[in-house]
Amino acid sequence: MIEILDPTELPRAREAGALVADILQTLRSRCEVGTNLLDIDQWAQAMITEAGGKSCYVDYEPSFGRGPFGHYICTSVNDAVLHGLPHDYALADGDLLSLDLAVSHGGIVADSAVSFIVGDVRPPESVALIDATERALSAGIAAAGPGARIGDISHAIGSVLRAAGYSVNTEFGGHGVGSTMHQDPHVSNTGRPGRGYRLRPGLLLALEPWVMADTAALVTDADGWTLRSATGCRTAHSEHTIAITHDGAEILTVPKQPRP
Repeated sequence: MIEILDPTELPRAREAGALVADILQTLRSRCEVGTNLLDIDQWAQAMITEAGGKSCYVDYEPSFGRGPFGHYICTSVNDAVLHGLPHDYALADGDLLSLDLAVSHGGIVADSAVSFIVGDVRPPESVALIDATERALSAGIAAAGPGARIGDISHAIGSVLRAAGYSVNTEFGGHGVGSTMHQDPHVSNTGRPGRGYRLRPGLLLALEPWVMADTAALVTDADGWTLRSATGCRTAHSEHTIAITHDGAEILTVPKQPRP
């Protein structure tokens, strides 16, 4: 299903996006050496509930997971890149942490992810991974607009990732959002320009470039959810929800306040 929002629904989409962005920003500011992943999950639950939102993850039970997910946020550390199941782990100095959050608010879903390094140690490989996904995300957003095609976004994202020296996995990518978290169209992180669905005003897309340092192969953790790099290398993941408007693409998941 591809859902096109009515113009009167866009303000609610903005509110959902702002909520997700602000929760992620707050969680990021609280994450330090010694923070437990289960605490991050509890903080996310409290903020979602206080804002009157609904988690998209707690009851999430797709065919590829050992569901339901049962938690409020994905917490992926180091070699984990997607669907990181929160567990009893205390963050260490230099850990690369990816937080992925999807919330329904006012009947509309927003989805966003951020990767960052915990503590003072900044491994160059981790810095490069995060930078590549952030630049790829910016390129994908720049390629989006009314009349553009999904392939234009995929090509823009993939071009940045490949130029940075990374191979691209196509099993998981971006997607449409709306009244539910995962909708068509699928947005691969690499592709051919001029191909695929033509973008229309009112379409919401979650764009999410992610990479692994030296492989494109994933393995599923024993928890049945967490996806890790097959080689144990580090990974990164960046994501924004955008709205296609008559003027271009509006990023909905930008925090109100700049991060510290």
